[in-house]
Amino acid sequence: MASVVATPAPPPSLPPVAEVREAGGTLGADLRGVRVVWRRELIRFGRDRLRIVTSLVQPVLFLLILGEGLSVIARTPPGVSFETFMFPGIVGMTVLFTSVFSAMSIVWDREFGFLREMLVAPVKRWSIVLGKCLGGMTVATLQGVIFLALAGAAHVPYDPLMLVELVGIMALMAFALTAFGVLLAARISQMQSFSVVVQFFVMPMFFLSGAVFPLAGLPSWLNALTKIDPLTYAVDPLRHMVFERLSVPASALGRLDPGISWNGWRLPVGAELGIVAVFAAVLLGAAMVAFSRE
Repeated sequence: MASVVATPAPPPSLPPVAEVREAGGTLGADLRGVRVVWRRELIRFGRDRLRIVTSLVQPVLFLLILGEGLSVIARTPPGVSFETFMFPGIVGMTVLFTSVFSAMSIVWDREFGFLREMLVAPVKRWSIVLGKCLGGMTVATLQGVIFLALAGAAHVPYDPLMLVELVGIMALMAFALTAFGVLLAARISQMQSFSVVVQFFVMPMFFLSGAVFPLAGLPSWLNALTKIDPLTYAVDPLRHMVFERLSVPASALGRLDPGISWNGWRLPVGAELGIVAVFAAVLLGAAMVAFSRE
């Protein structure tokens, strides 16, 4: 009787192997990473309504309370209130604090492990940094736009062209300051340390920018400090755009809006904004390098 040999069953078919994607393989993937990080910042901003309200409290206090109090001793010409002078500076303050502190989310993500997931995504590191800077710029600009609604309280006219110019300057300033915050956040691992370091830089930048006092007639040492403050070159164009729409005597305008001078040459607004743009590009590059070594 012949023996029957069992035929072995064919091996089960293996599932197809997923395609391996290299980090930053295509420019489209990197740009998509920029959009995702940017959109995440907007979603977080839109869901935190308490943050939107509380971040406007300090600028309102500076404008209405500090401005009204200083107007008692400030020598402003008839028809120009001190709140009008302070308004561009307080707009700059709103953008400054919102931009720099928006980078705090990087430290938060590092502590809770979400940053690790972002860094291992199949995109290059520069896309994460650029998306973060664009998100912080958008959020800070929106905060500044909300504050512009108080222009009437500071006797600033609601000129459409002026408002568009202010928004453009705020966007450029917000991008530069967000890049600065991202650069700091790339090297700081604790929330408490980040807050202390940011305050160490933010407060001198704000007070030296001429936001709360005119730049004319300052002592030489203080005048030198204001010229090395990058925020000065953003606040001055804001104030110039406002006073351009006001009827102010030439003598008073030279005291309230003297501009920035280098060896007797007053910088035009375009040159000031160019300095801010260079500042933004340098900080963005430094932040990208810092993240590439993360």
